[in-house]
Amino acid sequence: MGRAVLVARLVIADIRRHGAQAAMLLLSITAATAALALGLSLSGVTEAMYHQTRQATAGPDLVAVSAGADRTALSALTSLMDNPEVSAHNGPYRIVQTPLTAGGVKAQAVAHGVSATPGPVNRPLVTSGSWVRGGAVVVERGFAAALGVHVGDHVTLSGRTFPIAGIAVTAAAPVYPWGQLTGPGGGTSDYSGLVWLAERDARALASRDLPVTTALDLKLRDPEATWTFVDSYRDPAFPVNFFTWQFMIEQDSHMVRNSQPILVVGSWLLGFLAITGVAALAAGCAAKQTRRVGLLKAVGATPGLVAVVLFAEYLALALLADALGLVVSRLAAPAISNPTASLISAASGPTRGTIIATTVSALLVAALSTLGPTVRALRTATVPALADPAHRPHRRALSTPLSAWLPTPLMLGLRLIARRPGRAVLHACGTATTVTMLTAGLTLYAQPSKGYGPTLGNLRDDQARELLLAVTTVLIALAAVNIITLTWTLAVEARVNMAITRALGATPGQVSAGLAVAQLLPALPGAVVGAPMGIGLYWAFSVGELVLPSIGWVLAAALATLLATVALASVPARFAARRPVAQTLSADTA
Repeated sequence: MGRAVLVARLVIADIRRHGAQAAMLLLSITAATAALALGLSLSGVTEAMYHQTRQATAGPDLVAVSAGADRTALSALTSLMDNPEVSAHNGPYRIVQTPLTAGGVKAQAVAHGVSATPGPVNRPLVTSGSWVRGGAVVVERGFAAALGVHVGDHVTLSGRTFPIAGIAVTAAAPVYPWGQLTGPGGGTSDYSGLVWLAERDARALASRDLPVTTALDLKLRDPEATWTFVDSYRDPAFPVNFFTWQFMIEQDSHMVRNSQPILVVGSWLLGFLAITGVAALAAGCAAKQTRRVGLLKAVGATPGLVAVVLFAEYLALALLADALGLVVSRLAAPAISNPTASLISAASGPTRGTIIATTVSALLVAALSTLGPTVRALRTATVPALADPAHRPHRRALSTPLSAWLPTPLMLGLRLIARRPGRAVLHACGTATTVTMLTAGLTLYAQPSKGYGPTLGNLRDDQARELLLAVTTVLIALAAVNIITLTWTLAVEARVNMAITRALGATPGQVSAGLAVAQLLPALPGAVVGAPMGIGLYWAFSVGELVLPSIGWVLAAALATLLATVALASVPARFAARRPVAQTLSADTA
């Protein structure tokens, strides 16, 4: 039998025997790699979607906008068409700023007056329905999604009602809600959606004393030379504002600006919790792992082959989890990267850099989680590994006199912590991670959010809150599993000592409480440290003035974490404390 086949059979058999451990590792790394892949995928995804939309809609290289619709504005825009660097154009056309109402929802809109047959530049792609016709309107897809309207519904523009003929996307304006490139008189932009009207309807709308600008779409012979073209017209007396395709990408990328750090930092925290939980599981199986090493050595396996067998299971599961995480990322990326639906979602999967980063991260999580128990098992000689004798705990000179006067549960908890100080530190760090994420979420929800109108919410802030809630929920679930795993592992390792303690008079309730105390005490400093860390984490990625959350909510989050720790630790502790003393002692002395 070849070595590869032998390793594969041993790995498959061990996974079947330890299904819970395998599922824990798989789910933990999947969650971490999915969040990391999503976070890394957001870098550059807006540019990819914009270029895809621009190609599908013959998007312009430049949009020139002049205030008003008088002869001065038309003359300035018309002069641009004579520039030898211009290869094609669309317009000039009117842009009317108007209030819009749809089904009781009020918003601000800009209406572009267009012809029934689009020209060679700026041909919006109709994704539903048909293009504009007299007396009907076409709504930009992101704006339509925010309004909740579809083809056949009606919208009211400045008192006049229009049926919706179609839904379309364009690259000639930023994504919703930045459809208004410039305000009246060339001023700052405002939150607005985009609609298209027939030229005759746009003229009629403009006659109602609404703010009007005139725009011209330009295609250059060299699309990369937009800034050179703009610089040649930098004259205060020239009444035109320019918006390049590079500006469109930059503006569009603001929609996912808050999402990327949430996913990337969340993946780091999830990865740390995955290491903590899987390390606890590996430690709980250390005895079986040691005996397994002894059996392999007894039948002639070399140390190298034993190491391959021990690591292959975890690395195989890590690679499978990485693949699942990338699939989850691929399915969720369009909704996260294009929350407004204003762009055509890119169909490409994760980049090579993203795949490498997630794969390395997954393998590191698996390796770091299992390195300690595996090395200890490999260093154990064959005969002791097969015998697997009980290990006498290290006695500390000061532990006995200091704990003699303590209540029994507290004494037991402190003794358990003293025997595994490294694991207590990991548990404290895990609690700090959980409270950090909870506090960061409370800080995010404390920030004021400006809507896009009297009845429309802020898509960017809403998505950030939803993503943080999703990451926090997964993190809390993983932390809960870790607490149960840590408590059960501690109970298994200390089963003989707990049995002796009960034989000397401790009740099952005191033993159960001692195991819970062993989880609560390390969680206390973790909760204290995690609260300010969450605020600091949010501050590191925030822009502008930071509004602190209520101290009451922060304390409530920390207290809830501690109470949940006690409640979750009590479940495996209660089962472990009910095991008969005689059965435990006889099993370990047989």
